[in-house]
Amino acid sequence: MMKTVYMDYNATAPMLPSVRRAMVDAFDLIGNPSSVHKVGREARAKMEEARDRVAALVNATRDGVIFTSGGTEADYLALNGVDVQRVLVSPTEHAAVLNARADVEPLKVDANGLVDIEYLKATLDERPTLVSVMAANNETGVLQPVKEICEIAHAAGALVHCDAVQAVTKEPFDMQENGVDLVSLSAHKIGGPKGVGALVKRDGLVLNGVQKGGGQEKSLRGGTENLIGIIGFGVAAAEKFDFSGVLALRNELEEQISESGARVFGADVDRLPNTSCFAVAGLTSERQVMALDLAGVMVSAGSACSSGTVKASHVLKAMAVEDEYANCAIRVSLGWETTKEDIETFVQAWSKLVARVQDRKNGSSHAA
Repeated sequence: MMKTVYMDYNATAPMLPSVRRAMVDAFDLIGNPSSVHKVGREARAKMEEARDRVAALVNATRDGVIFTSGGTEADYLALNGVDVQRVLVSPTEHAAVLNARADVEPLKVDANGLVDIEYLKATLDERPTLVSVMAANNETGVLQPVKEICEIAHAAGALVHCDAVQAVTKEPFDMQENGVDLVSLSAHKIGGPKGVGALVKRDGLVLNGVQKGGGQEKSLRGGTENLIGIIGFGVAAAEKFDFSGVLALRNELEEQISESGARVFGADVDRLPNTSCFAVAGLTSERQVMALDLAGVMVSAGSACSSGTVKASHVLKAMAVEDEYANCAIRVSLGWETTKEDIETFVQAWSKLVARVQDRKNGSSHAA
């Protein structure tokens, strides 16, 4: 039987055993967290315990945590819940930010995908503004200078939203230290369940709810809370994992693929320890994903839309990567279950694929 090698943690991480156990136990909680009777209070207590854990993950207060259905809803609430006239976003943001409203204004980024600080300074003016910049890019893993961006934005009177969906647990992220006003989180990226996330706001920030209902989540997100999912989220948020071993595996992978001429994007700047986005010209993203899948190795293209089809990465386009590479990028993202054997399996399968393409190229050139 073919071994399955999962290398798509940035798409979704396997559920942690501790999370699974907590969620199974939570099925016995029959109360609605909004009910005032005993079983309602029991449910509320479990939900608030999870809220404390999520708040601690980013060094916030429990009152700032608003549970949502995931990172996308958290991004939407952040960009539409503040009273501003302008929303400036990095062009390398997740589609959840880029599509959250029709009037977003793109900033500029350099060849590594880092926000152009001088352009940001020149673009900010006296109008009430929200700047939205992700902590870590989901495709390349590149880490943005969030603290510096916050200092510049705040000096101009602007607010800052940070999509930290990919960053938390892999890299330290502290709302207070960075000075971020709003942070988006998602449970299934850190070993929790799908379908639950949170927007975390700093104390004192006024936010308008965009989903009206029965007043849940301080009237910022109506609807009965996903109690079982929230409990799982809280457990995942409290788990600690040392990614130094994952970093060593990622570096080993990149060292080996470089021998086949792979171009690694963002390699010159700080990145997440688990993420590698690379390309070999002439070998399309779709072909690589499909061939590796047949070999039992699960990776992503540079960008995959909700329909499951493959298209050129808007992130690499914003970084001014040439089409011959942008159309050939794949993302490998590792995690706590990744082994050295997994790296070897990937490299072997991928190298064979590259060799076949290069052999055909050489054959064509000889024939010419």
